[in-house]
Amino acid sequence: MNETLRIQQAHRSIRDYKADPVSDEMLDQIIAAAQRAPTSMNAQEISLVVVRDAAKRAKIAELSGGQPWIIKAPVFITIVIDFHKTDLGVRKAGKTQIIHESMEGFGVAATDAGIVLGMLITAAESLGLGIVPIGSIRRNPQGMIDLLGLPPLTFPLVSLCIGHIEKDAPQKPRMDIKTFRHDERYDASGYAAAIDAYDTTLVHFWNEVACSEGFSWSEALASRFPTIYFSQVKPVAAMQGLLNDK
Repeated sequence: MNETLRIQQAHRSIRDYKADPVSDEMLDQIIAAAQRAPTSMNAQEISLVVVRDAAKRAKIAELSGGQPWIIKAPVFITIVIDFHKTDLGVRKAGKTQIIHESMEGFGVAATDAGIVLGMLITAAESLGLGIVPIGSIRRNPQGMIDLLGLPPLTFPLVSLCIGHIEKDAPQKPRMDIKTFRHDERYDASGYAAAIDAYDTTLVHFWNEVACSEGFSWSEALASRFPTIYFSQVKPVAAMQGLLNDK
């Protein structure tokens, strides 16, 4: 196994960070790696907003529902869907952009944002830094838009905490890989048994790490998925011009 695969397979989310800053050199290397991520049609419709200011990070933590690791991590990067940038290019060529009004456009941008996120994670972890992705910026997307000064045709999709590790975290077990990898044809025949086994495994893991609020996988999903837990995503995206109606 090479070093890149070792780093990727050892991934775990870190929520305890030292106060030490991440150096400019490290941060520049991480962002330069992420910029090389592929995007559909080379659209490059993703932008990053890097926040190091402590007061801004505290505000973001508040907007995100009160997550203390956002305050502790010295670097907070928000991955932004940026059809404002592409619109400038389309207008320069004398055309009118409409891709931002479609499900295809949002889906493509979300896919590309995920690729960028993965590149950021691998780059940061390769330097010995800890990370944790933050999806809860979508709890109050308008607040994030205002705080980061985002123009129309943009949307803050997901963020990433980066910092030096204060306290390491155990690696959370995953479900049987057969529920993830399908060869030639999708096969869900083993899902029920795999879910039963994983529920047991995950509860055991929570008990081992002394997490009194840990639930089985099924119970955790059942506490969230019966609701639209970030209900402002669609209306705020629409106000930003990302209509998703085509």
